[in-house]
Amino acid sequence: MTTRLYSHSIYLDHLTPAGHPERPDRLRAIERVLEDEAFQYLDRREAPEGDEAAILYAHPEQHRERVRQCIPHEGLARVDADTTASPMSWQAALTAIGAANAAVDDVFAGVADNVFVASRPPGHHAEKTTAMGFCFFNNAAIAARHAQRKHGAERVVIVDWDVHHGNGTQDIFWDDPSVLYCSTHQMPLYPGTGAKGETGVANNIVNAPLAANDGGAQFREAFQSRILTAIDAFRPDLVIVSAGFDAHHRDPLAELNLTEDDFDWATGKLMESAGKWSQNRLVSLLEGGYDLHGLAFSVAAHVRRLMKG
Repeated sequence: MTTRLYSHSIYLDHLTPAGHPERPDRLRAIERVLEDEAFQYLDRREAPEGDEAAILYAHPEQHRERVRQCIPHEGLARVDADTTASPMSWQAALTAIGAANAAVDDVFAGVADNVFVASRPPGHHAEKTTAMGFCFFNNAAIAARHAQRKHGAERVVIVDWDVHHGNGTQDIFWDDPSVLYCSTHQMPLYPGTGAKGETGVANNIVNAPLAANDGGAQFREAFQSRILTAIDAFRPDLVIVSAGFDAHHRDPLAELNLTEDDFDWATGKLMESAGKWSQNRLVSLLEGGYDLHGLAFSVAAHVRRLMKG
């Protein structure tokens, strides 16, 4: 089993205000934990810059240009109450897209069975026409459309276990039955979407909301009964994971109580689904996770499971 890792120093140059949870130290913590000898066979690559045209796979041109105009020449610029741009944010966002699409290319070419992309800014809150929730462009949505356009994938599943619902991904694929979007998340919580009754045009949206203080047992039950059964019925050609690790019990932005073992378990289950339907093709994209210890050790468990096959 070949597992590839994409990252890039440009992601550290996307700056946020002091005290902001989505900060460069998140990637430094991941880099440190992946230096362990357990990861010596991880195929590490520098993320390539993305093509600006790929943004249009999931967003209209007006959104792309509106984000571009938000990028300051110096200092920080506020995009919304939670989302900040700095001079290198455009480059970082473009390189996050480049890494996600390169990961898709890799699994379809068979040069890697699965790929983890350690990038920022994250993407799953970015709706078709709105940057929000620390996100400018929806990396997972762009990668799914890239798989369809370039590799002829007929059906793509995006599984999102970030503690916050991926309103952006749901918005983009609401009326697209060729993409199945499945999410576990805490509810009520930002951004307020993700009820079970939100199902898309063809039941292609599967939400499995969890309550504050739920832990591994409730997460695994929701995953098993709602998400894995939906994937089996859908039979995807590619599995994309919106891998946020803020459902960890240490995370300051939410109240779920997952552990590294839960992320390990969920990774294994999605690898089984990818083995069954997608010739092992699985691409995982970093989303949230704001306690540095919880994030680092959850990513380590996730990547270790990807490498085990």
